[in-house]
Amino acid sequence: MGIFSRFADIVNSNISALLDKAEDPEKMVRLIIQEMEDTLVEVRSTSAKVLAEKKELLRRIGKVQQQVQDWQAKAELALSKDREDLAKAALMEKQKTVTLLETLEMELQVVEEHITRLKDEVAQLQEKLNDARARQKTIIMRNQTATSRLEVKKQLDSSKIDDAMLKFEQYERRVEGLEAQVESYDVGKKNTLADEFAALEAEDSINDELAALKAKVKSKKSTKTEA
Repeated sequence: MGIFSRFADIVNSNISALLDKAEDPEKMVRLIIQEMEDTLVEVRSTSAKVLAEKKELLRRIGKVQQQVQDWQAKAELALSKDREDLAKAALMEKQKTVTLLETLEMELQVVEEHITRLKDEVAQLQEKLNDARARQKTIIMRNQTATSRLEVKKQLDSSKIDDAMLKFEQYERRVEGLEAQVESYDVGKKNTLADEFAALEAEDSINDELAALKAKVKSKKSTKTEA
């Protein structure tokens, strides 16, 4: 089983629980990232163990290879001493050792394939984790924005806004009433001495302007009559 299928098994139950409880996306994103981080730590720990196993296999293979050479040397020594029986026995032991060596080498091949798969899967998981971390802030920001907009929509659709506007208009009418009271104090108020003289001066100015206008009109009439 690959780490991604195993990771899916780990996360699915938690995500389903969150969805059932209608939890917010921020918690879900944090949970997914936490699960990915935990899985990554677990797989790296497994990789370390497999690497240690590979080192042990290499050590055993080196030891067995030496044994093969030793039995070969013993067989040659026995033949040089005309001990064919010992040489045959040494070759038999060598064959057993060669069989063991082949088994260990097959195990080493399996371990190396396992290590290669782990490296590939760890690299993929790390890439996905980096992508999830990069998108986490965006998702959280979008969720917060959407939540805020939803609250505003709810407020706009509620009677609270209407009540607030009604109160606002009431206060506005009250201010207008106060302004009308202020203006009413000026109605019927007696003119001061300065006001009286200003009125006289204004009246004289108007009379002068009216006389000038009459003279201009009279002049135009006289000109037409002469013509």
